[in-house]
Amino acid sequence: MNVLVVNLTRLGDLLQSQPAVAGLKARGCRVGLVCLENFAGAAALIAGVDELFPLPGARLLARLDGDWRRAVAAQQGFVAEIRRRLPPDVVINLTPSEPARLLALQCGAAELRGFALDRDGFNADAGLWAAFLQLAAQSRGASPFNVVDLFRRIAGLTGAPGPAGLIRPAGAAVAAMRERIARLLPAPPPNGLVALQLGASENRRRWPVEHFALLARQLWRAGYGVALLGSAAEKPLGERCRALAGAPLADLMGATSLPELAAALCCCRLLVTNDTGTMHLAAGLGTPCLAFFLATAQPWDTGPYLPGCVCLEPDLDCHPCAFGTACPRNEACRRSVKAEDAAALALALLEGRDPAAVRVSGARVWRTRVGDDGLMDLESLSGHEASDRTRLIRLQRALYRRYLDGEALDAAGLPRAPLGEAAAGTLLARLDEAAGLLTLLRSQGALLARNPLPPVKAKFLATWERVQGALAGEERLAVLGMLWRFEAERPGLDLDGILALAARFSALLAAMQGQICIGTHAA
Repeated sequence: MNVLVVNLTRLGDLLQSQPAVAGLKARGCRVGLVCLENFAGAAALIAGVDELFPLPGARLLARLDGDWRRAVAAQQGFVAEIRRRLPPDVVINLTPSEPARLLALQCGAAELRGFALDRDGFNADAGLWAAFLQLAAQSRGASPFNVVDLFRRIAGLTGAPGPAGLIRPAGAAVAAMRERIARLLPAPPPNGLVALQLGASENRRRWPVEHFALLARQLWRAGYGVALLGSAAEKPLGERCRALAGAPLADLMGATSLPELAAALCCCRLLVTNDTGTMHLAAGLGTPCLAFFLATAQPWDTGPYLPGCVCLEPDLDCHPCAFGTACPRNEACRRSVKAEDAAALALALLEGRDPAAVRVSGARVWRTRVGDDGLMDLESLSGHEASDRTRLIRLQRALYRRYLDGEALDAAGLPRAPLGEAAAGTLLARLDEAAGLLTLLRSQGALLARNPLPPVKAKFLATWERVQGALAGEERLAVLGMLWRFEAERPGLDLDGILALAARFSALLAAMQGQICIGTHAA
């Protein structure tokens, strides 16, 4: 079977396609990959791709500015090339943008998974996992699933992932990079190399350079060589780090191609990083990570997809913050994780000691692992397993997976969520309100089916809107409100379909209500 994967995203998200591609190859599929032309080098690292189709997005836009007919012809030629080299039986679109949806439709496959359009041009996501990925992205803290697992589920893959590493650079390339780094250091480090990625997509998601410098100094004193990684635009960060560290650092910032960056990561025993594409590259190559998740970043959904990595996020009630909002606390989260604590964790990882023994203040510390459900999971190393946030995430994770997979929504096997009195009270009140509205909706729907008068229909529609409003009014339930609207607005859904949806949503809310209670030792 020919399967075409469409991923028109940036470096990190593209690299996170690897487990999905590997899973498709394990099923005997011939796999094609469509990516943006400027990330073709990254796509070449993804194992199992039989045909690569780099989309010249910038050139297509330039042609649109000149003669739109040339742009359309070029786009049609691109699709024709896909059909010639790998006529797809299935298209899996992992990109929710309108151009990606249109491209997926144009490929003419018999089956389309992920983000789609119908024949009239309306959004028609194929499968609830795709809808959940897009909806959860709009509400920080709403997704308990790693993006990689969302990609795998959209692709129709279940169970624990098999071997899914990126293509490692050739031994000669790694040896050449090792020699190159050695020339930038005064002497061979006795304990090996550690890489630091100083930059991030936004300044507020970047651990301070001063902290990286202190960390680098402690690593050098412990016998480790330190290499700085990053883009040319991030070189000023490297210059500041070198000035502050008081230790020799091998500065590779702006001086590596993507294959060379991969080779550098293969030379290193550990990457200390912000939430970046470099982190996902390291994880795919099997290089352990110590990663910081600040501002809008959180490890539950974008953490490294490699068991044994350590993730740190600020222990602040405002974390993670929402996209596009100004920080009223002067970005306190950036200073919450102390350099001394990060250094202690890094040395524990490097020396084979259990990082759980390191006492850290001001941060939540997590270690990545594969959960019993086959999805990437986090275990708390800092005593946050009993927090309200974690307990609720655990319940949502188990319950949402069942709902998205179409399984039964009874309480069997669901984790209990004993929360603090205030948190439990707020959530239960919202759930009770939404559940009551769903009961009312089902009663009104039954009446409407017997007597379809305009006043009855108006009341039914008003109740339908109030369900979404009740859930959206509580941040921790907002994704359910968006999911309700998405499902209830599916084209072609008739009254019976809406009532069946209301019954299933009622079961979902009842299961959540049944597992939330007022507990002790929750914060």
